[in-house]
Amino acid sequence: MTYPFLGKTLSGRFTIPSGIVTTAPSIMQYFLNEVPQIGVLTTKSIGLEPRLGNREPVYSQYAPGCFVNAVGLTNPGAIASATLLSELSIPEDRFLLTSIFGGSVEEFVAVARIMAPCSDGLELNLSCPHAAGYGMAMGQDPDLVYEIVSAVKAAVSIPVIPKLTPNTDDIASIAIAAQRAGADGLCAINTVGPGHSTSFGHPVLSNGSGGLSGKGILAIALKCISEIRQASDLPIIGCGGVSSAGDVTAMHDAGTDIVGIGSALTAMTTAQVKSYFNDLELDQMDHLNQAERRIQYRLDMGFRPVTLIKNEAVCNDITLLTFAESISVKPGEFFFVWIPGVGEKPFSALTDDPFRLVAIDVGSFTHQLMTLEPGSEVYIRGPHGKAAAIPENAHIMAVAGGTGLAAVYQIARDADNAEIFAGARTTERLYFIDECEHIATVHIATDDGSRGYSGTVTELLRTRLRSMTEAEHSKIIFYNCGPEPMVHAAIKVQREFCSDEQIFSSIDYLTKCGVGICGACATPDGQRLCVDGPFLPPGQAVLSAP
Repeated sequence: MTYPFLGKTLSGRFTIPSGIVTTAPSIMQYFLNEVPQIGVLTTKSIGLEPRLGNREPVYSQYAPGCFVNAVGLTNPGAIASATLLSELSIPEDRFLLTSIFGGSVEEFVAVARIMAPCSDGLELNLSCPHAAGYGMAMGQDPDLVYEIVSAVKAAVSIPVIPKLTPNTDDIASIAIAAQRAGADGLCAINTVGPGHSTSFGHPVLSNGSGGLSGKGILAIALKCISEIRQASDLPIIGCGGVSSAGDVTAMHDAGTDIVGIGSALTAMTTAQVKSYFNDLELDQMDHLNQAERRIQYRLDMGFRPVTLIKNEAVCNDITLLTFAESISVKPGEFFFVWIPGVGEKPFSALTDDPFRLVAIDVGSFTHQLMTLEPGSEVYIRGPHGKAAAIPENAHIMAVAGGTGLAAVYQIARDADNAEIFAGARTTERLYFIDECEHIATVHIATDDGSRGYSGTVTELLRTRLRSMTEAEHSKIIFYNCGPEPMVHAAIKVQREFCSDEQIFSSIDYLTKCGVGICGACATPDGQRLCVDGPFLPPGQAVLSAP
């Protein structure tokens, strides 16, 4: 089936709301290529200048299927975004809706002019509830909405769709003001709030508060959309709490033309998201409810306390942290460590009993973590990610640099036949080597030759592989983890002797939410490392530009 929408005939009647999943060009291209049900592809909100957004945590679950977020309008700025979006290959039956924001009428216009040439339409973010000076602060005033929409319409020749806030007593008046100003369509609703999420007496979000999303706001969304439809005959993109075929039907009954689904995708892998939208389309035709069964309502994003019992300095910027508690983790999975008021970051568990991790001083969070005294309490959530599927009778070769050893140690430990290649700049930066030698054959390389092979760990790896036969090569499975240049070099060497099917890599990467929603950890082929990885084949393991 096809669907008319603002001058285009679309392949599907769904979108994913701004700022969720499809936030990086590679992810967007994957959905354009692989998920025809997404007829309207909505970008993250783009401003005139780059914004780093809020530090983690940025996403929290406060009840099953219910979330609060404050990503903070992270984006690379309008000029960089226009370049990235112009490189997308957009099928004729898709609509690229670029979400934009500004702190003034003039900023909205400036961003609109930059983004219009690479867009099918512009969504005006007049509804973000957690970024001071933006979004909701403007969208609650009908006169200001009229002024912004009028100015943008005068500046561009493509459709303009204001996104309305539910945080108003009279959303119909906002819709009427937008229509009078020349809006081509309307989007409702953005997240509700701001709301709060706490754990062990501390606010979870680094921003303190954020927008509420998920199942708990569906009734609010339906009420708002019904009021908008009574006041306006413009096309409506409806979103807020949708997860099932029944919810989609309720949205259409309320007056929507396109239905947005966002928080329901939390923790789904890319393959699962694709299957979900396929099932949702079939459910609409067959009056079934298969899609909702894919939603992870039992997802556990809660924190639990752990107590530090030992802080061992390896060198001036590396430390081993041992906690009193044991954890349940499978090789390849990772945890988030949270220090309230400071932030959270992902870590692989070096060991599970007791829970132990390694930290390198690369920023304010790791610096704070490394200076903790024994007896200090921090909090962890997880495990997250996909466990490594270690084939039986495989010869494991784990290549590690920096904190990468933590990610591969347990893979080697659980294999019957493993070798570990550990690299460092100098011998003082090596750690946990004695323990590694108890579970695997260990090869060490230091750049300065102070221990083991003098040179890079990938050169040492090549020497080892040259000593092996083709039959031995065929049984190898590689697991690489460390800084991106090292992983690239390791893959290059491994491809000289083995096929891509034998290589899995995890790069020290940026991840914010850990459950696939924010898209910060996008790969070039549209995977998200936090849910599809962290260990991925070579074609997927290289990070895209931030």
